[in-house]
Amino acid sequence: MSFRTCCGIHCLAHSFTGGYWFYRELVPQKAFKFMTNSHHQNRAAEIANILESMVIALILALIVIEFVMQAFRIPTGSMADTLRGAHFQLRCVQCGYEYNYNFEYENSEEVITKGTVEVPLSRCPSCGNYQTKKIETFVSNGDRIFVLKCVYQFFEPKRWDVVVFKNPLDPRTSYIKRLVAKSGETVEIIDGDIYIDGKISRKPAKVQNELWMPVYDNDYQPARPNESSFNGHQWQQPFNVADSKWTLDENDPTKFHLDLSPDQIGSLAYDNSVGNDFRVTYAYNNTSDFDRLPYCSDLKLRFYAQSDDWKGQVGIALSKYQIYYRAWFDSTGKMVIGKVDEDGQLVELAHKNIELTNLRNPRLIEFANVDHKLSFQVGNQKLVYDLGTGPDDAGQRRTKAAPQAGLWGSGKLSVFHVELSRDIHYTAREFARSPKYGRGIEGNPFTLGKDEYFVLGDNSPKSSDCRWWRSEGKGNNHKTYRKGIVPRDYLVGKAIFVYWPSGIKPFKNSSFGLIPNIRQMRFIHNGSNKN
Repeated sequence: MSFRTCCGIHCLAHSFTGGYWFYRELVPQKAFKFMTNSHHQNRAAEIANILESMVIALILALIVIEFVMQAFRIPTGSMADTLRGAHFQLRCVQCGYEYNYNFEYENSEEVITKGTVEVPLSRCPSCGNYQTKKIETFVSNGDRIFVLKCVYQFFEPKRWDVVVFKNPLDPRTSYIKRLVAKSGETVEIIDGDIYIDGKISRKPAKVQNELWMPVYDNDYQPARPNESSFNGHQWQQPFNVADSKWTLDENDPTKFHLDLSPDQIGSLAYDNSVGNDFRVTYAYNNTSDFDRLPYCSDLKLRFYAQSDDWKGQVGIALSKYQIYYRAWFDSTGKMVIGKVDEDGQLVELAHKNIELTNLRNPRLIEFANVDHKLSFQVGNQKLVYDLGTGPDDAGQRRTKAAPQAGLWGSGKLSVFHVELSRDIHYTAREFARSPKYGRGIEGNPFTLGKDEYFVLGDNSPKSSDCRWWRSEGKGNNHKTYRKGIVPRDYLVGKAIFVYWPSGIKPFKNSSFGLIPNIRQMRFIHNGSNKN
């Protein structure tokens, strides 16, 4: 008999007689004792079951924390923007583009300042506006992530994994970086790309998508273009309409229009002297070194094209090392990737025919040159051309020459959602002004031994990683590890999910973002066995 049933009988008898005496007379004494004892025994059993469940849950939680899964907080911005440490969440006051900026701790202790804080000078990664007016805002906590622990005790780490590991220079602290080279491999960083044993290492598609960085997004137009805060001048449309046959929509400056005959070509080039250039800048970082950083020549340009009655071509041009590549699609359904040779002649590299022959519905047009591979997309159709995996397969490296980008078309055409991006670029110098070059840089390849790994931060100009470690790693019992490596026994696990991304602070003096930013919760893309 349960506790609830006993109570029901007791209350019912009490209501009939008005007292406890009738209840004892009505119910035999032995039955009363049995019911009372049963009641206490069941209560004790329920409490014991609850305590047992709590103990089991605690043991399971400890097992999960120790061996399976653990939560970590990102302390610094060395992996930004993939993973952010303490930072400011900003929106450009001119164009409204959202971006993040690093928060510098006041001392070695990672303490988040309460209340609002004045934000240092920053630059919008899209329109190029330097924030000259004083802004105060809250400091956002670093991303909190789940890490799959002990996975590397059973499986080999994959290149491009985001790994948590004990800092070899101070094993009491944990770092998080991207693993780019494994045991027995020779790593060399050439013009920002990772080469393994002399061949370029291409990033898996999902990792690559995560690492594209904005150069210009035409959907974000400045509200006060006459101010002289855009890279030191008044704002101008970086896609040079004035010297082209294209026009801007009078009612919507995010759209470009072309009205030509099918045999006439109208080109629209991006002017990097007007808009953001292609240097390895991060909106997350201090702006003082922007003009000294190297160029990144791995670019992607994308837009949507539409026409009610289209006859002609639409295409994209990108250059690398002053070699010009073109990709286009025409109204016969032909996709082509080509290259302009030294004589100025256009040479076809790859082509395919698709059924799509009109643009009545908006179609995505995208062309990327990344990791020595050309990739052209029209709608859901793709065409790829491999330039080769050797360091010189993409041509003589002219790293001081800024790349170029543009689009063109013929016939009657409208394009919109125009977005220009660059790839991640691993820098060779420790600081922009430093004459010192790092480990594993071009001309200084680095070979890893057994159970040794090479890691880099996604925020390459501001990351302390295997390139720069100048001391031997510290181990137990006075054991040391070679400079510039992460030993396998220091790998803690693989980062897999951002479960609390820089939460929202509802109160002025909150030290922690109490409200989770749900739209920024995300999986962390890692390596695969294909690369």
